Formats: sequence, C-alpha cells, structure tokens
Amino acid sequence: MSALALTGSLTLVLPAETFKKLVLPLVALAAGSLLGGALFHMLPESVEALGNDLTVWAWVAGGLFSFFVLEQLLHWHHCHRPVTAHRPLGYMILVADGLHNLIGGLAVGSAFVLDHRVGIVTWLVAAAHEVPQELGDFGILVHSGWDRRRALLFNVLSALTFLAGGLIAYGVSGRLDVAFLVPFAAGNFIYIAATDLLPEITTSPTAGEKAVLTAGFATGLLLLFTVALIA
Repeated sequence: MSALALTGSLTLVLPAETFKKLVLPLVALAAGSLLGGALFHMLPESVEALGNDLTVWAWVAGGLFSFFVLEQLLHWHHCHRPVTAHRPLGYMILVADGLHNLIGGLAVGSAFVLDHRVGIVTWLVAAAHEVPQELGDFGILVHSGWDRRRALLFNVLSALTFLAGGLIAYGVSGRLDVAFLVPFAAGNFIYIAATDLLPEITTSPTAGEKAVLTAGFATGLLLLFTVALIA
C-alpha cells in the first residue's frame, strides 16, 4: 500500500488531457469499490464477529464522524481533478494523508486478524481508492512548487504510516480484541465515498461522461458483490 504512493509520479508523464480523462473514471471505480467493500464484506463480517446490535453501528458512526472531524480540522480534501489554487497544499496534505493511512493500516491489519479473506478484500478496496488519491496528492505538491524528487519522497513517507498502523493492529491483537476496528473502517470508507468521491463524479456536464462514470461506479459495486458471493 505504501508503494502505491509512487503512482503519483504518473502525473509527470501523462498529457494533461489524458490525465483528466483517466482520473475521474478511476475515482468512480474507487467509490463503488469502497462502498461495496464496506457493505458486502466489512459490515457482514462485523455483524458475524460482534453481533447485530447497536455496538456495531455505533462503531460505523464513529468511523464516519472521525473522518468528518479530520476533514474539518485539517481542511482535508482529496484532489482528483487537475490542481487549482484553492486546494489545500504542502504539509497539510501530507499530515492528513499520514493520519488517514495510519487509520487505514489499523483497519486493514485488524481485518486480517479477524479473517484473512476479509483482510485481502479490505486491502484491495483501500488500494482502489489510494491510486486516484495519490495521483492527485502528488500533483498538488508538484504544482505548489515542490521539487519532484522531494514531493515523491515525502509522499511515500506519509504513506508508510499505513505499514505502522498494520503492525500496531497485529501487535495488540493478542491482548486486545481489534474486531471493532472493522466496522470503524467501514464508516471511514462510506464517508470517503459519499462525501469526497461521489461529489467529484456527479458534476460532469455531458451525458457521455455521466454514462462512463456511472458505469465505473456500478462496476466497483458489482465487483465487490461478486467477490462476496464467491467467497
């Protein structure tokens, strides 16, 4: 997952028009994958592990609220479109992504502890979201004046907190039941998809663009639903 931060360097070699056409369909696919992973994998596994009571849904609400607070405090907003002046810049992006990746690592590590199949699916849907995010974040750093090598280095360093989160979840799993982090992460995923990604793909002006983005979103949902049926 940390290595996916290197995908941001693609912004340097892709023509601007190609980059614009590629990223939003990826965002649509990521939105469907995040919701599909939360709805078809993480929440059913949470109910099975913790029981279908208010505790599970309280952790989901906690996951939603925590990312709302994070976005409010750090003015965090993933940039999936060509960079504009009003986007948050520099270290704020890196701090926000570091915290986001730490929570993601805790969630994925906890999912692996709970069930390796759920862990793999959780990682895959998190990775689907990470690629368009890193494309945007690296573009922000470069276009805000960062040297390309420095931007790439710091972007990768902020992604290493994912590894730290996974190791922490594994380390405490023998002394602490970390199953509650799975519904918490589901709330994170739902928040990112609903408030950050879906608004990006619902403002396309033409019918053709809307059709492509809708297909991408539906594909993400269908893929995760199919995996749930097979598993």
